[in-house]
Amino acid sequence: MTAGDTIVAISTPPGVGGIGVVRLSGPAAREVASAFLRFDHGHQWQARIAELASLIDEGGALVDQVVVTWFAAPRSYTAEDVVEISCHGSPVVLRHSIDRALAAGARLAEPGEFTLRAFVNGRISLPEAEAVHDLITATTLHQAKIAAQQLGGSVSRAIAPLKAQLLELVALLEAGIDFAEDDIDVASASDILARIRPIRLGIDRLAASYAYGKLVHDGLTLAIVGRPNVGKSSLFNCLLEQDRAIVTEIPGTTRDTVSERASIGGIPVKLVDTAGVREATDKVEKLGVERSYQAMADSGLTLVVVDASQPLTAEDVSLLEKAGSQGPSIAVANKCDLGITAEVRGGGFTPVSAISGDGIDALRRAILQAISPQGTISPESGLITSLRHERLLRECLEALDHAALAVESGLPHELLLLDCYAALRPIDALTGATTADDILNRIFSTFCIGK
Repeated sequence: MTAGDTIVAISTPPGVGGIGVVRLSGPAAREVASAFLRFDHGHQWQARIAELASLIDEGGALVDQVVVTWFAAPRSYTAEDVVEISCHGSPVVLRHSIDRALAAGARLAEPGEFTLRAFVNGRISLPEAEAVHDLITATTLHQAKIAAQQLGGSVSRAIAPLKAQLLELVALLEAGIDFAEDDIDVASASDILARIRPIRLGIDRLAASYAYGKLVHDGLTLAIVGRPNVGKSSLFNCLLEQDRAIVTEIPGTTRDTVSERASIGGIPVKLVDTAGVREATDKVEKLGVERSYQAMADSGLTLVVVDASQPLTAEDVSLLEKAGSQGPSIAVANKCDLGITAEVRGGGFTPVSAISGDGIDALRRAILQAISPQGTISPESGLITSLRHERLLRECLEALDHAALAVESGLPHELLLLDCYAALRPIDALTGATTADDILNRIFSTFCIGK
C-alpha cells in the first residue's frame, strides 16, 4: 500500500440497491473525480457540500445523475482529500465509475485500506480501527453499541491514564539512574510499589472484561435437552419468538438437532433443539439421541428441561447430573401452567410455561447471569472484545508482576526498568504506537474492499 496514491473502491455492499457509493481518497481525489463527472458551469469544489453532477462515459454521454461530496483533508475519514459519489445502485453504473477512476490515475483500494490510512494518518487509534470492523459485522444492537463505544475511543481512554502512570514511573527510575553518582534516592521501594499497584489493577480490570466481551463479540451455543415430550421444541420456539421447530404431542417428534440464531440480552445465541433423550427404539432415533449428547458437550450452556407437573424420572436426574458435570447448565421446569410438583418446586428449577410465556423473561435473565456474570460492565469505561487485546494486557500484567518482584527483591533499578519497558511494549502494540507491519496487515485485511 502506497500512501501517496489516490485509491478508489465501492463502499456499499455488492448487489442492486437504491444507492451505491464510490469513494476516492488521496491527493488527486478531486482531479480523478473531475475526469468522469460533469458539473454545472462555474462549479467550484466546496468541502462538505453535497452537489448534483452527471456521471459521463468516455464520449461525454450521460450515464447517471449522481450526488458528489468532497471532504477536505484532514477533516475526512482518512484525513486525506476524500470524494464520495452516490450513484443509483446499479452494479453496471458502479463498475463504470470505478473503471473511469482507474483510467484517470486512481488505484483500486486494498481490503481495509481506507481505515488503514485513517490509522496511519492519526485519525483513529488501532483499537478504534478494529472497532470499525466489529461495528460493520454486528448482528445485535448491543454488539453495535459496544463497537460504537470502542470506535469512540473507550478502550484508548481507559488505557491512556494507565500508560501515562507507567511512563511516569519509567521517567522516575531513569532519573534515579542518571543521579546515581550523587547518591540521590529518587524513589523508595514502597513508593515504587505504590505506583505499580494502581497500574496493575487498571490493566487487570480491562483484561478481566474480556470474559464478557468475548460473549458479546462471538456469542455462544445454547443446547436444550430433556426427555421426549417435556416441551423442548416449544421452549425453543418461545425463546426464538417464532415457530421454527415442529411441535406435537407425539413423543420423539424431534429426531435430529435443529438450530437457529437469536439474541438474548444483546448477546448472539445459537439455540439448539435436540432429540428427546430416552432408550432409543430404532436406528434413526438412536442417532438423534447421540447428537443430543454431542450438542450438550459442544454448547456453552445447557438448558435441561423437565415436566414441572410430573415427578422427576431417573432419566431427568441423569441428564441434570451429566449437564452439570460438563459445564454451565440451568434446570428448567416447563409446563408450570399445569401445576408444579413439590419435588420440582424445591429442586432449584426455573419454572416456565412455553405455552403461556410465564417465566420466560426470568429464564432469559437466568441465562444471562449464567453466561455473563460480568454483564454489568459499562462499555463506556472500556470493554475488551478482542483476543489480541486480552493477550497483550495479560503480557503487560506479567511484566508488572516481575517488576513488583524485582522491587521486593531489592534488585537494581536498571533491571527494574527492563520489566517496566516490557510492560510498556504490549500497551504500545495494543494502541498502535509501536506495532509490527504483520499485525497491521492481519487486522486490516479482515475489512471489506471499500472500507
